[in-house]
Amino acid sequence: MKKRLFATLLSAACILSMTACGSEPASVSQSVKAETAASEKKEEKKEEAPVEVRDVKLTVWSPSEDQDPDNGQWIVTLCNKFNEEHPEWNITYEFGVHSESEVKKELPKDLEAGADVFIFGSSGLENLVNGAAIAEIGGSYAESIKNDYSSTLVQLCTYEDGGVYGFPMTTDSYFMYYDKSKFTEDDVKSLDQMLTKGNVAIALSNGFYLGAFFTGAGGKFFGEDDEFVREKGIVINNDENLEMVKYLVDLAKNPNFTNAEPADAISMMQEGTVNALWSGTWSSADVKAVLGDNFGVAPLPKAKVNGKDVQLRPFASAKAIGVKSTCKDPDVAMALASYLSSEDSQRLHFELRGYVPAIKSLMNDPAVQADTIVSVDSWSSDNIGYPRPCFAEFGYFWTPAQTFGEEIRDGVINYDNAKEKLDALNTAVNTSGAE
Repeated sequence: MKKRLFATLLSAACILSMTACGSEPASVSQSVKAETAASEKKEEKKEEAPVEVRDVKLTVWSPSEDQDPDNGQWIVTLCNKFNEEHPEWNITYEFGVHSESEVKKELPKDLEAGADVFIFGSSGLENLVNGAAIAEIGGSYAESIKNDYSSTLVQLCTYEDGGVYGFPMTTDSYFMYYDKSKFTEDDVKSLDQMLTKGNVAIALSNGFYLGAFFTGAGGKFFGEDDEFVREKGIVINNDENLEMVKYLVDLAKNPNFTNAEPADAISMMQEGTVNALWSGTWSSADVKAVLGDNFGVAPLPKAKVNGKDVQLRPFASAKAIGVKSTCKDPDVAMALASYLSSEDSQRLHFELRGYVPAIKSLMNDPAVQADTIVSVDSWSSDNIGYPRPCFAEFGYFWTPAQTFGEEIRDGVINYDNAKEKLDALNTAVNTSGAE
């Protein structure tokens, strides 16, 4: 009897001891087991559910250099990687070769056969919009563009209807190359100082470069810097630009000034008769070959006009990625366009081809900042660049500006007729040659 009572007490003590030591009550254990079983069933259902894969065909246009194996096949590499990262889509690509400037003409010709995703120059945006060839970017994509890029780049990808139509991928402006054995870093901040120490070449008879003097002196090309308003036209006959024209008259007479296109100026630099010139990234390899260790790069300088320092301002454009308005799979195409303009994609473009990144997050990257061409071009675009309008009417500027520059070069324009000539130029650049 005592043994039986002792065994009963011992059994009860063991049960109490197990509970006190953290053993789970039956109800808790059963609940956990039930939840685990339910979770396992859900996982089984997930594994059993077939993944829906959509077959997609996309035509992609880019310059030949971005498809060239010798250049790393930037766009081909990224498109294939995008496909791998999206198992929900089985994308077949067809790649076509068109430069950024060709797209504005070629895509509207045959939308059905044209690219779904393409690289285009911002100056061709109006052609693409009027040809109903490019899709407006909306929602979170548009918000990201506005947050991730400078106001200049956003403006260049925005049409007059207020819609954003491109994912910026690189800047496209110009700056100054110079011989570091002739000029110091302080010298190149002032055009007038440079002219006392060496020869500077600028293509005054080319409106692309001549325009920097007009924009610097307060000229307006279709509105203020942060807007494009077609009705406002081009206004360059203000008082400040009249003084600038007089400055140009004197500049053309300066023995240390040369009126020359970049290609000619580079040849003169090789001969030793030119020590600085204006051009863009496209001239970097040629200038480096000439200057070697004395290769220098700087933003456009200031000019002393009527006693005041005037910052000369280059026209700034952008290259961007667009999506066709009639694309059969717009969600996939838009996602790809966004991907091609992402930070990682722009970094790869910089590494493979020296492309100037456009996205803000890369501007403080040490590797980017270490490249003087990239840092100067980016700074110029964001800080002194004048957004180049995409309006067809902007095309009226080029021929009259060329003639004006030639007359400055040849001494036809002088102090006495400067106002008359400037007023005539202002009228010409706002008038179609066909009118």
